[in-house]
Amino acid sequence: MGSLGERFEDQRSRLLSVAYRITGSINDAEDAVQESWLRLDAADSDSIDDLGAWLTTVVGRICLDRLKSAAVKRESYVGQWLPEPIVTPIAPAPEYADPLQAVIAAEDSRYAAMVLFETLTPAMRVAFVLHDGFGVPFADVADILGTSTASARQLASRARRTVADVPAPAGDTAQAEAVGRLVAAMASGDMDAVLAALDPDAMIVGDANRTAPTAVKPIRGAVGVARFLFGLLRRYGPDMLSLQIPVRVNGELGTYSAGWDEEGDRRASPPRVLSFVVRDGRVAAVYDIADPAKLTAIDVAQLGPVSDAASAAQGTRHESVENP
Repeated sequence: MGSLGERFEDQRSRLLSVAYRITGSINDAEDAVQESWLRLDAADSDSIDDLGAWLTTVVGRICLDRLKSAAVKRESYVGQWLPEPIVTPIAPAPEYADPLQAVIAAEDSRYAAMVLFETLTPAMRVAFVLHDGFGVPFADVADILGTSTASARQLASRARRTVADVPAPAGDTAQAEAVGRLVAAMASGDMDAVLAALDPDAMIVGDANRTAPTAVKPIRGAVGVARFLFGLLRRYGPDMLSLQIPVRVNGELGTYSAGWDEEGDRRASPPRVLSFVVRDGRVAAVYDIADPAKLTAIDVAQLGPVSDAASAAQGTRHESVENP
């Protein structure tokens, strides 16, 4: 048996997964895991029979407290609140190692699922993640929530019904083809082609907290989304499509732009991440994350060179303002 520190490190990836799925924040997840270590270091570790279960419970309690305090912060947040994305390279180098890779291994960590998690109450989210995601008994979940076992079971059941609406993953090939088709259609300037690349009920959701131009409210319907995208293209020009890095956003194809400065007639654009949901071969949702506070964990140096988003997406077989 290794030292206490070594045994804790063996649990780190699992604890990060628990904390990220509950909080939707990489920074909060890492802070929660670090706090769990401090509590473990101060505890009588010899009396802990199951270290993994003990740490999972501790992290669950910490994250519940963070969710409750975050609710107050979100009351003053401008626009939509989206989860912090986990952005990784399309094709990581052999030596690439990131503990967050393990966090996005499960389907519940896909970005579309994380967006739905944001609609759950803190208690529902904790109950669902701990029990359904990590096998924590309802009796232990109830103890964390300060409720009965029956109530914890009911909370998880209600969360389960909500999360059941998450679209099934499209798969790498279908995701790349659909995103590539949309970007190519935008580059062509053909409205009909863009509409054909979008699901009739497509939507775009932006998150910037007034730090960057973005849609303050979700835009729904293929026509509205298409007009919005063309408005962006008029605002930013071809750089909107060309200065993109194909990446994985919570494990699925998306794009990252480092942004650019204003130059001549070209307007400045902040860094941002785009995540896509594909349904039946068409883009059904675009999530535009432009709040810089939610992009701090991105290791830009590992993402690879900027390339044309349309050709890159096809080879592996895209911002938002209210009035662009």
